[in-house]
Amino acid sequence: MTLDQRAARNRREKKELVGEGFAHGILVYSGKEPIGWCQYGPKEELPRVDGGRKYRALNLGETSSLWRITCFCVDKKYRNRDVATVGLAAALESIRKKGGGTVEAYPVTHKGALAAWFGSVAMFKREGFEIVAPFGKSNVLMRRELQGSA
Repeated sequence: MTLDQRAARNRREKKELVGEGFAHGILVYSGKEPIGWCQYGPKEELPRVDGGRKYRALNLGETSSLWRITCFCVDKKYRNRDVATVGLAAALESIRKKGGGTVEAYPVTHKGALAAWFGSVAMFKREGFEIVAPFGKSNVLMRRELQGSA
């Protein structure tokens, strides 16, 4: 699958989720200008990870409430200004308000490996995530438990 085909598929799938009322995301603004975005959602909303051979090999077992933080996008003019950190904190607060559970992420382990999309290990560690296992050549799987607030 080419990059263009993958992008088209992602847009189509996201549009379907939005149409069904099942899409989660955080927009970060500077004034009235959107400058960043963080995609998150329950396992059922972001199932593509489950199909990965490397993920299945981890044999992590089932968890009653699994959330995923899968992607960040930050406007080039605002990179290296903690925009993704703000998005991550807001996503975690939203998950907390929705009952919490296990939260999973897949940050990169070295610079140049698309940290702008997946976030950095340090960013997730600051929010209490711990490394569970290597995940491919340049990522790790990280998790944390998050208590819900009702």
